[in-house]
Amino acid sequence: MLKDGQKGVILQRDKKTYGIAPHLPCGLVTPDILEKFAKVARKYNVPILKITSAARIAMLGIEEEDVDAIWDELGFDKGHAVGLCVRSVKVCPGIEHCRLAKQDSIKMGKKLDEIYHGMILPSKMKMAVSGCKIQCGENCIKDLSLYGTKDGWNLLVGGMGGIKPRLADLLFEDLSWDEALGMVAKTISYYKSNSRRYRIGFMLDEVGIDDFRKGVLSASLEE
Repeated sequence: MLKDGQKGVILQRDKKTYGIAPHLPCGLVTPDILEKFAKVARKYNVPILKITSAARIAMLGIEEEDVDAIWDELGFDKGHAVGLCVRSVKVCPGIEHCRLAKQDSIKMGKKLDEIYHGMILPSKMKMAVSGCKIQCGENCIKDLSLYGTKDGWNLLVGGMGGIKPRLADLLFEDLSWDEALGMVAKTISYYKSNSRRYRIGFMLDEVGIDDFRKGVLSASLEE
């Protein structure tokens, strides 16, 4: 029996079958990608496909003997759906598609995904990028997120859902593109060096947003 994460699988409730959720950066797909999912699902009698809250397409109810063949035929990155690491980056439709967007969320989301997806951290981390303050990427319940303003990017930290939900706090406002990437890097560096194996929200509840902000500003990217 495979364990969760082994060969990119998640053991299902029946303790016999498995689910996989290939990495689809920022939830972006093409007709060719969708057709490949459908072709493989039909070939291996996958009973159901589920669009997840992280904008992946999960294939559920896979027999163990089919796991390797399905991954081979899909040809997609297994990604990091489980584990103490940065998960997928959730992104809104962005400035090319939404009249309300102030900044290019898809471009920023792809950049964050490229840099951080799968990075090992003290706890799991969920990220989001939205093009405006409406935050369709659900920034308010993400560990670290950016949303666009007319003057740049606002950085939020500490949001999470789960059994003890918490709304994110505003860390920095109106950052340029380079400043936003720099502050995300410093935030993660500070968190990695100072967290006691819990999510940013719990760390903020302990130290407070003001001290957390001071720690981020003084953090070294080499920590």
